[in-house]
Amino acid sequence: MQKQRKTPLRKCSGCGEMKPKQELIRVVKNKEGEVSLDLTSKKPGRGAYLCRSSDCFAIARKARRFEKAFSMQIPEAVFDAMEEELKANE
Repeated sequence: MQKQRKTPLRKCSGCGEMKPKQELIRVVKNKEGEVSLDLTSKKPGRGAYLCRSSDCFAIARKARRFEKAFSMQIPEAVFDAMEEELKANE
């Protein structure tokens, strides 16, 4: 008899809902301090999670949740690049 695996849950930085990890996109900060989207969830570094909607991204950006999660200031150009990449993958 096989054990049933638990699905890991993560909290969306935008809406605050707990969802399965596979349904979310990871935002990662690497050792050099660069922040980017991690669509494969395999990049090394500190991560925060986000729903696959631009609405949740807008909420998280306005509330500065990524800056709080990564304890650093994030330039607007980085947010704009992440938003374009998110819209391309919706």
